[in-house]
Amino acid sequence: MKPVLFEKKGVKAYITFNRPEAMNSMTPEGFQLLAEYFKEAQTDDNIRVIILTGAGDKAFCSGADLKKTIPLISDGQLDFGLLNDAVLKNVPIWKPIIAAVNGYCLAGGTEILQATDIRIASEDAIFGLPEPKWSIMAAAGSLVRLARQIPYCQAMEILLTGEQLTAEKAEKIGLINKVVPKEELMNEVERYADIICQNGPLAIQNTKKAVIELLNLPIEEAFHKEILYAKEVFESSDAKEGVAAFAEKREPQFRGS
Repeated sequence: MKPVLFEKKGVKAYITFNRPEAMNSMTPEGFQLLAEYFKEAQTDDNIRVIILTGAGDKAFCSGADLKKTIPLISDGQLDFGLLNDAVLKNVPIWKPIIAAVNGYCLAGGTEILQATDIRIASEDAIFGLPEPKWSIMAAAGSLVRLARQIPYCQAMEILLTGEQLTAEKAEKIGLINKVVPKEELMNEVERYADIICQNGPLAIQNTKKAVIELLNLPIEEAFHKEILYAKEVFESSDAKEGVAAFAEKREPQFRGS
C-alpha cells in the first residue's frame, strides 16, 4: 500500500497520508509521492480544490518517520529538494488546499499544515513542533511561515518549547479555522470545498496567488501589483459569465477561462 494516496472526484483532489499503523508518519517515498500529487493537482485544469487528510482516526500526520527518515536527513542521504517540494517551499500551488485534521498533527504534520489555506480540525486533534526535544529543528517551513501566520510570541512558544497544543488552543491563536466533532469533520471540509468550487476558478486561484506573492512587498508596490492579478480575471470569459448569471438570476457556468 502506498504511504500517500491520491484520488480525484469531480473537481476535487484528495491527498491522504496513509500509514495509520505509524501515525501517518512520512517516509522518503511518502515525501516523493506528496510532491508529485500536489503537482498533479495543480496542473490538472479540472481540479479546483485539494483536500489533505490522514487515513484512520488517530492521526493527520506525525511528521517524518523517526526511524526511517530522520536518520537519512541527519546523514545527508536524503535530498532536501525532495522535502522542500513536498511541503510546498519551491512549488507554487494556486489551487486552494483544505486540511482535514483528524487526530495528531505533529512535527512535519504541523509544518505541512502551514502550507494549507483552510484548516478544519476534529476536537481531539493535537498540534505541535516537538523537534527541539530531539535536538533537531522544524525546518520544513515553520521557521519562515509560523511567525507570519500567528502572533510572534505564540509562534516562538510552539517553536522553542516543543509542547503540544489542543485543537481549542490552536483555534484560539489562529493556527486553524475551526474545531468540529470528529464525526462531522469531513462533512464540514466538504462544505467548504463545495462553496469554493462554486466560485470562479480563475478568481480563486489568482486571489491565492496574489495574497502569497504580495505578502511581503512594500505596501505601495503591493497595491500597484494587486490590480495586475485582478485585471487578468476581470477580462476573462468567466467574469463576463458571472456578471451575466447574476443579472439573469441563474447559476453561473464557469469554465476557468
